[in-house]
Amino acid sequence: MIQISQLKLPISHTEADLRQKIKKTLRCGETLFSYEIIRQSLDARHKEDKKFVYTVHVKAENEKKILKKVHSNNVMSTNERHYSFPKPGDQPLETRPVIVGSGPAGLFCAWYLARAGYCPLVLERGEEADKRMETVNQFWKNGVLDPESNVQFGEGGAGTFSDGKLNTLVKDSSGRNREVLKRFTEAGADPEILYQQKPHLGTDVLVNIVQTMRRQIEEMGGTFRFRSKVTDLYTENGKLKAVEINHTEQVPAQVCVLAVGHSARDTFFMLKDGGLAMEPKAFAVGLRIEHPQSMINQDLYGEPENKILGSASYKVTHTCENGRGVYSFCMCPGGYVVNASSEQGLLAVNGMSYQARDGENANSAMIVTVTPEDFPEKGTLGGIAFQRSLEKKAWELGKGKVPVQLFGDFCAHQPSSQLGEIHPNIKGGYVLTDVRSILPKELGDSIEEGIFAFGKKLSGFDRKDAVLSGIESRTSSPVRIWRNDKMESQVRGLYPCGEGAGYAGGILSAAADGMHCAEQLCQSIQKESDCL
Repeated sequence: MIQISQLKLPISHTEADLRQKIKKTLRCGETLFSYEIIRQSLDARHKEDKKFVYTVHVKAENEKKILKKVHSNNVMSTNERHYSFPKPGDQPLETRPVIVGSGPAGLFCAWYLARAGYCPLVLERGEEADKRMETVNQFWKNGVLDPESNVQFGEGGAGTFSDGKLNTLVKDSSGRNREVLKRFTEAGADPEILYQQKPHLGTDVLVNIVQTMRRQIEEMGGTFRFRSKVTDLYTENGKLKAVEINHTEQVPAQVCVLAVGHSARDTFFMLKDGGLAMEPKAFAVGLRIEHPQSMINQDLYGEPENKILGSASYKVTHTCENGRGVYSFCMCPGGYVVNASSEQGLLAVNGMSYQARDGENANSAMIVTVTPEDFPEKGTLGGIAFQRSLEKKAWELGKGKVPVQLFGDFCAHQPSSQLGEIHPNIKGGYVLTDVRSILPKELGDSIEEGIFAFGKKLSGFDRKDAVLSGIESRTSSPVRIWRNDKMESQVRGLYPCGEGAGYAGGILSAAADGMHCAEQLCQSIQKESDCL
């Protein structure tokens, strides 16, 4: 197989143009060939001449002969790598594997265990995706929160109500990342996510995908139980024996995967009380900022709208004079700010986009990293106490609605009383107030400095009527649960997994961690011919 990189074509090119470019690069004449796009990125440095840049894999007759004729550092021989799931181990399996949580980590762990014949039982505290969608929409409409099924909890996890980004900085030589993308495409995602530089799904597509994957798991012998919160774990001589559901039912469990998500605070307390080894970890907090999407497009594309490219996205970072780093997070082109609360009397926000990304505004979190040294309470769960203190201020400030402030007023340390040209795209009610008052002084000062710095990179980013909302406090898990190199905790049979356990950040890395956990389980335990 031949790999060609740095194939550049105008963004308006056709499939025939790409094929001709490959043919010309390889100087292969009338030789028959097939190709697969491995990566597509955008070169917009020259806004009047924007180009797509491709890496492709080509299969052709006489590849060695072709390579001898071509002298280019961008053309080379390569081998196709395929993901491989391990063979079962030899430890007897006495009960079916239990997976706690149906976010990306739990869902992908369950999918691969089911395909391997282990018939997993998936326990989810929230609702099925379609019911959950109705519950969340009602919350945004009337403000009545369901603590068990909301933006954070339910089928698909917190990522279901997000932009659905599928990019990651994690290098994975095993091929898990690409395998995750393949699973998504087979469940209904656009095949373009396999090669896009910044692939995303959108919340409307994600809802259908997770339901499709659930049905696939059930067809392979797995079982899902919704409205089933794990409230305790039972151990004996350092080994897991059973899990408790809803304080009323015990389910025998030899193996349990904890994929609870970053907001399962009650579960973290239960695990700590049970003596599970865990530690506080750094995460980030801040605010959401909204701008007109046309402004972002103009700056990055040189035009307010481009039907081929869609809504432009940005990523910005800045190191402040106080040493703190400010950066954009979970940027949602053409998206919405959403009330993402999961506890009564506390308020958190997140960003969300539909697949089309056709909303009027762009939004992104402007966040600052915080460490255990910043937490007012010390100890393992000090990060949760810090999150709750900020969320309580946000809830009280908005009386349950999302607090909103213009950037100009944020800098002036005064409440906002009226909007400018930008109108918030927020799912849920909002109120104009003094958002800055939620934040500790050093964090508020850092965000202000960061936004001004970003204004030098993106024209208009620091405009006075940019809309800020908060609090963005659920960027990642505030704890890390200890696990060994086989992904097992100090309790035999208990496997902390995914973002909630502190080992992933985003949909793709969480799904890959779930796959990795399934691999480790498979290598340890025997496969039974029927479900136990």
